[in-house]
Amino acid sequence: LDFSTPRYLYWLFCQFELITCSYLMEPWEKVLFYSFNLAMLGLLLYTTYVCLAFHASSAFQLLCSFLGNPRENSLSVVK
Repeated sequence: LDFSTPRYLYWLFCQFELITCSYLMEPWEKVLFYSFNLAMLGLLLYTTYVCLAFHASSAFQLLCSFLGNPRENSLSVVK
């Protein structure tokens, strides 16, 4: 089987239309449906990016505090 990239993407799109039954929709319904799905995907990706950046920053600060001056770490525990 010879699958070129555009043909494979078209095949994936057809699978998506079959799974979501969007091939039965009218064109204006498809526009609303795809717009909503793209907006939700964008919000999901943005939220994932923000949360991952926050958690990575927190983990990096924690790691730096563990690898920092041991005396400062023990003093911060005492305080």
